[in-house]
Amino acid sequence: MKTLVIAEHDNRQLNAVTLNVVNAATRLGGEIDILVAGQGCAAVAQQAAAVAGVTRVLLADADHYAAQLAEELALLVVETVQQHGYQAVVSPSSSFGKNLTPRVAALLDVAQVSDVIEIKAVGSYVRPIYAGNVMLSVESAEPIQVLTVRPTAFDAATQGGSAEVTALAATASAGVSALVGRELSKSDRPELGAADVVVSGGRGLGNGDNYRQVLEPLADKLGAALGASRAAVDAGFVPNDYQVGQTGKIVAPQLYVAVGISGAIQHLAGMSDSKVIVAINKDPDAPIFQVADYGLEADLFDAVPELTQQLG
Repeated sequence: MKTLVIAEHDNRQLNAVTLNVVNAATRLGGEIDILVAGQGCAAVAQQAAAVAGVTRVLLADADHYAAQLAEELALLVVETVQQHGYQAVVSPSSSFGKNLTPRVAALLDVAQVSDVIEIKAVGSYVRPIYAGNVMLSVESAEPIQVLTVRPTAFDAATQGGSAEVTALAATASAGVSALVGRELSKSDRPELGAADVVVSGGRGLGNGDNYRQVLEPLADKLGAALGASRAAVDAGFVPNDYQVGQTGKIVAPQLYVAVGISGAIQHLAGMSDSKVIVAINKDPDAPIFQVADYGLEADLFDAVPELTQQLG
């Protein structure tokens, strides 16, 4: 079995989710290669080469890969699969993977299996449906297995590898899309998807000012990333990239603190795999208490400042 893992990166740093994808790919057996496509991304290729379990890193460096556009990368992935005889293509079920992998599957004329949380064997997988309420066993007999895997369902691969880095010729530009611009939020806090501690706020906070005044001091004390429910995002309390849930980011930190979040199924689907869940809500019937390891029935405007103070 030859598996091609698609690296997610920003041309400077390998995204941590790629390590989880590599570990998932080991369940398929055989060789694992990583494709790094970008512009000026040789440093990323070296980081990928240091991942344990990787046989080879394929480096495609060209101007039209700089923005990581799915239209460009899909052509490269398909040509690489066909030329090198890969039998599986695996990427994270992040925004990057969800954008790229269906295009790859369509061009290869195979059916994709999405959001895999368990790999039993080649062609045998488990994935969640109905917002995680049902786990579905999926069988795929496609000649090329195209998968997206949920990074939080697999541990990260370790370092210590010494894979060779091989230059890969770029495919001709598709010429159908171009990056106009990016507006990126910058923060000194940990990245939400990879943080060990997450503090999330919901509609119960009332407004954006309350969100910042109540949650930021607690997050500072815990060294936590900040998250939010869809209701809080839709209300304009915080930007979209704070959203945790089925239509936001899937997180599985060591500690998840849910403040003023009722616990709609859409939100639970994005954080129920957290190791320890603490819920603070004044509604004793809030669904969040059903998944919480520790629940505090209290007014968040009293409880959170007191908790922050107790943390010193």
